Amino acid sequence: MDGKQAGKPLIDTRRLAELRDEIGAGDLGEVVAIFLDETDQVVTRLRAGHAADPAADLHFLKGSALNLGLAAFAAFCHQAEQRAAADGKELAALYQASKQALHKALSS
Repeated sequence: MDGKQAGKPLIDTRRLAELRDEIGAGDLGEVVAIFLDETDQVVTRLRAGHAADPAADLHFLKGSALNLGLAAFAAFCHQAEQRAAADGKELAALYQASKQALHKALSS
């Protein structure tokens, strides 16, 4: 990985500084700790294929990453979320067509 996703830097330092100014350094540390803990769990679940709703998990990761200024990670999550949603629709449509074809083949 070259440190950028879709031309985005890994960290938007302005956003991080803005958040630090808004909530203070101590609270920022707590927010980061919570983010890392939750994100570790979600990424592990996604990587293992155990996510009940991958698009929702990716949406969560995207929003959390944007809040902390993790621009490249957020951009990747956004793209993956869109693919997951599209893949789910295609999967459902293909399943319906396959199910109908199977019923038709069995009734012939």
